[in-house]
Amino acid sequence: MRTFTGTITGLAAAVLCLGITGAALAHTPLCSCYDNGDGTVLCEGGFSDGSSAAGVKMLVKDGGGVVLVEGAIDENGEYTFPKPDGAFTVHFEGGEGHAITIKSNDIY
Repeated sequence: MRTFTGTITGLAAAVLCLGITGAALAHTPLCSCYDNGDGTVLCEGGFSDGSSAAGVKMLVKDGGGVVLVEGAIDENGEYTFPKPDGAFTVHFEGGEGHAITIKSNDIY
């Protein structure tokens, strides 16, 4: 009986761990930015579970961390802003554990 109980306890623990891991990975933030070639940058944002990122705060900062532009993802999952001169970063601020930073040299 002891082996059977230990096996059931082990299986229950494994199922619980898998469930927690799945829940933790179910809502990963996604954000990509593209140079439109017309002096603007388009960012597309959302979450891996398909939920909307509408209203998520977006910040564009210069190389020193000064905020140049502030806005939010729209209902279509997009945010467009004027492309700054020089190096900058784009910040998707989806809350704790849901932030993404994209460097200007990674935007094509």
